[in-house]
Amino acid sequence: MSVDFLSFTVREVETEDDLAKACKLRADCYGRHAPALREHMAEPDLFDASPWTTVFLCEDKASGAAVGTMRVVDNARGAKLEIEEFLEVPEHIIHDTRGEMTRLVVAPGSDPLVKAALWKAGYLRCASSRVQWLIIGARKPGLIKQYEYLGAKDLYGDQRLVPLGHGWMLPHRIFVFDVANAAKDWSEQRHRLLRFMVETDHPDICFSSMHGAASSAPRLSLVASA
Repeated sequence: MSVDFLSFTVREVETEDDLAKACKLRADCYGRHAPALREHMAEPDLFDASPWTTVFLCEDKASGAAVGTMRVVDNARGAKLEIEEFLEVPEHIIHDTRGEMTRLVVAPGSDPLVKAALWKAGYLRCASSRVQWLIIGARKPGLIKQYEYLGAKDLYGDQRLVPLGHGWMLPHRIFVFDVANAAKDWSEQRHRLLRFMVETDHPDICFSSMHGAASSAPRLSLVASA
């Protein structure tokens, strides 16, 4: 296990000021492309306040500025995922613990690793909660390619587009990501993200359930898997 430090930190939102920073960044990033969303994104919503939700905040070490944020919610304790209000969960995953990652934004000009670090934080957060599947809605082609690169698969074989109410009723591709088997799959594929996501300890990514996440996430050896 190698150790690597980042130019920013990733931590769990703990105070109202922290959440305000995350909301301001959401408003700035969403508002840049859709000005009508700026006001909506500037305030926390009900899911931000849910005890089943973790909001992550990335802050640049040099300036202290917020450079990225994302939130993760799971149904491990009976909560319903927001995305599941707008689609039918297939039988083969309906009895498994599921999670959702939303409100992922990165400030323009930020360190290129910010998005990958948020993905890693979300992955470890889900591992700590024994989440089997992430359900993901994606609309932009670039984001679809990124989720496919991570190993997410279409939930529906016909790649249908589903209007999502929390996505302003725009049509989205729906993906599932197998959290429990992700490390094994990355290892078998010799995936470029394996070292970053699994084989490297990033002390700058830290949150309250980090200890549980570290013990839950698979530890694979690049040497042994080669």
